[in-house]
Amino acid sequence: MTTLEPFGARLRRAMDERGPLCVGIDPHASLLADWGLNDDVAGLARFTRTVVEALADRVAVLKPQSAFFERFGSRGLAVLETAVVEARERGALVLMDAKRGDIGSTMAAYAATYLDPASPLFSDAVTVSPFLGYGALRPAVDLARKNGCGLFTLALTSNAEGQEVQRAVRADGSTVAATMLGHLAAENAGAEPLGSFGAVVGATLGDLSAFDLAINGPLLAPGIGAQGATPADLPAVFGDAVRNVVPSVSRGVLRYGPDPEALLTAAARFADEVRKAVDQPGL
Repeated sequence: MTTLEPFGARLRRAMDERGPLCVGIDPHASLLADWGLNDDVAGLARFTRTVVEALADRVAVLKPQSAFFERFGSRGLAVLETAVVEARERGALVLMDAKRGDIGSTMAAYAATYLDPASPLFSDAVTVSPFLGYGALRPAVDLARKNGCGLFTLALTSNAEGQEVQRAVRADGSTVAATMLGHLAAENAGAEPLGSFGAVVGATLGDLSAFDLAINGPLLAPGIGAQGATPADLPAVFGDAVRNVVPSVSRGVLRYGPDPEALLTAAARFADEVRKAVDQPGL
C-alpha cells in the first residue's frame, strides 16, 4: 500500500480548499432522541450515515468520538468502521477521537488500531493522551510518521479538571502543558507546509499568551458552538498561531439534523465564520 502524503500537508490543503473546520460525530443518547432515533444500533447507524453523507464531501475533517460507538459493543464498532471508510472515500480527513495513551506494547497496539492501513479503523489521525509521559507515545509517533498520519496530543484541554495536571509546574519550572507543546514542536521541526503532530487546545481558555503555541503543527480547538466559544474568539486565544487552528464543532452542527441540507448549511456557516476570523488583518 502506498504511503500517504504527510498528514500535515493533507490537512493544510483540506482546510484551504474546504474551510478550516472539524465536525464531530458524537451520537450520544440525547442527540439520537432529538433526531427522533432510538438509542440502539439502528439509530446509531442512521445518525452516522446521515452525517457522513451530508458532510464528508464538503468539510475538511470529521471526528468520530469512539466512545459513543464502543458503548454498543462489536455492532457499534462495525458502524464506526463503515463510517471511517466512507468518510475517507468521500474526501474528508478522519480524526478518530479515542484519546488513547499507554506504554510499551499496549501503546503499540493502540497505534496499530488507528494508524496501520491494514486496520479496519485506519484513520488519518487520532487523539492521544500523553500523561504517562510523552515518550510513552513513541510507538504512535513512529507509526504515524511512517504511514503519513497525524496525532493530536492533549495539551491544554477546555475542561476545568485538566488544569491540575496540565498546568502543574515541573522541577525545571515549566508546566506540563508547555513541555508537551515543546515535544510537538520538535516533532514538527522543518515540516512544510504544516507538521503532522498537533495539540488539543481548548478554544474556551481565553488568553494563552503564556504558552508557545507555535509548534508548526495543527491546534485542534474544541469548544466552538455549544460550549460557548465563537469563531471570533480564536485570534485572541491563539494569537499568531491562529492560522493553524482546526476548530472543532459537534453539537453546534449536529443539532440541525436529521435534515442533511441543514447540517451542511450549519457546517458551511461555521467554516465561513472561522475563515473570516482567521484572516483578520495584522495576524
